[in-house]
Amino acid sequence: MPKNSPFSSSRDRGLSRLRRFLRGRAARQDPAPRRLPKEDIDTLAKRVILPFLPVSDEEMARATHQDRGQKFARQEMWAELSATIRYADSTRLATPGGETASLLLASGARSDVVLAAEDALHDGAAPQTDGLSALEEVLEEMPDDYATALIVALAHVDTGWAWRNIAGRDDPERAAARCAAHIARADAILAPHARRDSDAPSLLAARCALHAACTRRARRLPEQYEALLRLDPDGHRHMRALGRHILPSYAGGLRQLEVEARKATLLTHRQWGAGGYAWVYFDALALNKRALDLLDPAFFIEGLQDIVARKQDQHIVNLLTAFCAITMAPGGHDEVLTPQAEAARAALHDCLDWLLQDHLQELHPLIWSQMLLAPGHAPLLPSRRALVAKGRQTALRIIAARFAGQIADGSSIAFSQQGMYRLPTL
Repeated sequence: MPKNSPFSSSRDRGLSRLRRFLRGRAARQDPAPRRLPKEDIDTLAKRVILPFLPVSDEEMARATHQDRGQKFARQEMWAELSATIRYADSTRLATPGGETASLLLASGARSDVVLAAEDALHDGAAPQTDGLSALEEVLEEMPDDYATALIVALAHVDTGWAWRNIAGRDDPERAAARCAAHIARADAILAPHARRDSDAPSLLAARCALHAACTRRARRLPEQYEALLRLDPDGHRHMRALGRHILPSYAGGLRQLEVEARKATLLTHRQWGAGGYAWVYFDALALNKRALDLLDPAFFIEGLQDIVARKQDQHIVNLLTAFCAITMAPGGHDEVLTPQAEAARAALHDCLDWLLQDHLQELHPLIWSQMLLAPGHAPLLPSRRALVAKGRQTALRIIAARFAGQIADGSSIAFSQQGMYRLPTL
């Protein structure tokens, strides 16, 4: 590998940093965190002083874009919706946490149709075609508008996935046939707008989602995602989706995951440093722990450090902290990890210390609930109260257990913009 490659220098720095960290950890006099009874952890959790936001800025921004898309669609303001999506694409508009605004608008616009199809399939019935037919009629009236094509095509993709994931359990042959039909229709809808791919990230992202849903075309995912990352290198959601989509064997599998993670690092090095490597692996590790066997933990940890250095946003900090705390926690895995994978998992889990002490300032409970209940999947908008309470309880108990030795004497730990600090008992 050339000396000026970002991989050679960043890998060496990361390995050196990891070795220093592990030596320091081994040299510490404090014993490893002991397992505490639930009652003791809950008592200690009361001594963790951490402000929390039931509704974060990120969630409000996402809901704003989705609600706007849904409102435009319900009121049949298709020209206004198209103009809004095209503006979001051209300006690379995103939420504070980095979600692509154009895709959120399109999600809201098709949400009524997709949710109706999912509800029908959950009830064991075939979805009515009225919703998709209405969207197809709009497309006929605006045949040259790529934003409208984006909405209708993604409605077909989502409906195809719903057939596969919901109905596929009981009637796999029919579900596969219906999914294939929806994917074929989505492809036909997007085909006339291929010339716009060069300046519309939402279109390229839709094409990636389409290829991921089609086993015959999944091998084209790497080239599609490479084009998308060249067009929108700031979009970490694209890299997370790449990691999820490349996992199935028909799309490339685990070995291709490592290749694409390093390629993404090259393509986004100016924006994220080594962060691209971590973003591609992020959801993939949550979905398949066998990916730990190929992971370069030092490079991944350097990626986490580069992400928080470049994106000083508490949504991102909560996301990374919850990942290390919950997804990379010991135990709870469906399969026994190899020694190499276990060492990688432990190294990532130990990043919890510096993330908590140096970067966490406020708690976003929904992220912790999402990481606990649906790791590796795109963010949902679930029922709020129970998930906020669950996320807050989970985070405080993890922090209390992690620093039990420091607060067992009755003292507390608090979080601020200057970092975590200890408050002695009065």
